[in-house]
Amino acid sequence: MFKHITATAVALCLTSSVAFSQGAKLGDPQIAHIAYTAGEIDIKAAKQALDNASNKEVKEFAQGMVRDHEAVNKQALALVKKLKVTPEDNDTSRALSKQAAEKLSELGKLKGAEFDKAYIANEVAYHKTVNGALETQLIPSASNPELKELLQTGLKLFQGHQQHAEHVAADLK
Repeated sequence: MFKHITATAVALCLTSSVAFSQGAKLGDPQIAHIAYTAGEIDIKAAKQALDNASNKEVKEFAQGMVRDHEAVNKQALALVKKLKVTPEDNDTSRALSKQAAEKLSELGKLKGAEFDKAYIANEVAYHKTVNGALETQLIPSASNPELKELLQTGLKLFQGHQQHAEHVAADLK
């Protein structure tokens, strides 16, 4: 139930923004901001897990999320600077941020094994949804080849995150 609610909320954020509902195509500045925002969200969640998790495997997973998402976001910032593109805030990135703040608040009320399970369940759902959005919406909509390549590289890394999260979730049962 928890995973389903989280996945649904993130999916709604990614697919039902005003830009998508009006049929408007996202441009590279909006795509860059959405991708960066998604990475920042996972960094914040991982840092919360580093403070609150009780399980060693969960803490190790969170350390990997911080390391990998910070590296990808650093590459994204370097690329937008190189391309002289200013990432643009948009309805999707704002909705993602709002939903993430609510989720961090919800997770912050949990302790011990309950926190560990909820955090990992959220990570599975979040990566599944973000990976789907990258594959079906963000990568196909990107027009700059370097941005598209960075998104594709990120997708491969994040698919690995999803598999790792699924493994950790199975170990917590």
